[in-house]
Amino acid sequence: MATHKSAEKRSRQAVKHRECNNTVKSSIKTGVKTVLEAVETKDQEAAKAALAKAIPAIAKATAKGAFHKKTASRKISRLTKRVNTLKA
Repeated sequence: MATHKSAEKRSRQAVKHRECNNTVKSSIKTGVKTVLEAVETKDQEAAKAALAKAIPAIAKATAKGAFHKKTASRKISRLTKRVNTLKA
């Protein structure tokens, strides 16, 4: 438990940031799941549309600090790779 005034404030801020990050990460997971479901059904148009929504969402989450830059890059890369397998 925090005993200094600054530590108590830091603790309150950490709770707020954690809640916000969890909300953002949850929405990202939903977007990723939508892309993967479209890939599973082999619906190329739906997969591309879902990917077009997911990429900016991941980038925005990264800019806000919910994800590390390399984590976001890896997620985007893997999703794009999965969608591109439908072309072949």
